[in-house]
Amino acid sequence: MAWFYLVIGGMLEIGWAVGLKFSKGFTEVVPSIVTVILIILSFYFFSQAMKRISVGTAYAIFTGIGAAGTAIIGMVFLGEYVSFFKILFIVLLLACIICLKLASNQQEQSVRDAK
Repeated sequence: MAWFYLVIGGMLEIGWAVGLKFSKGFTEVVPSIVTVILIILSFYFFSQAMKRISVGTAYAIFTGIGAAGTAIIGMVFLGEYVSFFKILFIVLLLACIICLKLASNQQEQSVRDAK
């Protein structure tokens, strides 16, 4: 369940990061309120995930999901610049997130085996 919470928190991070753009420096009321709600929910799920996942792994994955997702949303929906290298590095970031998850599973299995 912790990994589910971490993914939800990361996805909500995408929402609040994009929301910051639409809030225009918190000068637009409705986007600002939505952004603050998404920030609170994002950190709630992130904190729940850290009850079971180490802080380093959880934070790296949380921010990685947010960074990659926000960059993709920016390119696909907000007309931001797209380049081969930008896509390559987003793919590499996602690959690193997957590898962190796999490495974390191996560590958890080793801890269980030792008990």
